[in-house]
Amino acid sequence: MTFAEQFPIVINSLNDGFLQTLRLFGVTLLGAVPLGLLICFGSTSRFAPVRIIFKLIIWVVRGTPLMIQLMIIYFMPGLVFDNPIWGGAESGRFTAAAVAFIINYACYFSEIYRGGIQSIPVGQDEAGMVLGLTKGQIFLHVKLLQMIKRILPPMSNEILTLVKDTSLARIISMHEIIWAGEAFMKGSQGISGIIWPLFFTAIYYLIFNGVLTVVLGKIEKKLEFFR
Repeated sequence: MTFAEQFPIVINSLNDGFLQTLRLFGVTLLGAVPLGLLICFGSTSRFAPVRIIFKLIIWVVRGTPLMIQLMIIYFMPGLVFDNPIWGGAESGRFTAAAVAFIINYACYFSEIYRGGIQSIPVGQDEAGMVLGLTKGQIFLHVKLLQMIKRILPPMSNEILTLVKDTSLARIISMHEIIWAGEAFMKGSQGISGIIWPLFFTAIYYLIFNGVLTVVLGKIEKKLEFFR
C-alpha cells in the first residue's frame, strides 16, 4: 500500500483517537475543577477527622502514579470483587479512565486552590466580617476572583499536563490518539510496520496545547486588574 493510500486511513484513525482524547480531557476538567474545590474545603476543615481523611486521600493520590491508579480502578472490581463493573467495551474503559483522571487531578487542583486561598491576606476576611458578611459571602464576593487570578498559572500548567497525560489511558486499552498511531506499527486496517503516524500524533498534541496556551493566556490577561 502506497503512502497516498495509507494517509487517509491513518488520519481518519488518528482523528477518532483524538476525539476520544478530547472527550477524556473535557470530562476530566468538568469533574476535577469543582471536585478539587470540595476536597480543598475538606482538607482545610476545622473538624480534625474530616481534615485528616482528605489529607490522607490527597497524599495517596499524589504519591502514586496515575498509571497504577488507572489499572486499579479498571481491573480491581473484576479481579478482586468478581464484579467487572466497567465491562469490556470502549465505553466502560472510557468511564473508568474518566473516574481515575477526575480523582487524580481533583487532588492536585485542591492543593492549588488551598495555596491560592491561603495567599489572600487575612485582613480581607476580617473586613468582610466587620461589614456583616458571612464566610460564604466573603469567599464568593471578595476572595474568589482574587484566588482565580493567583491560581491560574499553576492551574494552566496542570491543564497542559492533562492533555499529555490522557495518553496513559492506553494502559487499559482505551482507544486514544497514541493507541491509534501505535496500532499501525503492529498492524491495523491492513497497514503494519510504519512509524510515521506517531509523529503525526505529536502534531495533534502540539496544536491542541498551543490553542490552550493562547486561551489561558488571554484569560490571565483579563484578570490583570487584580494586580
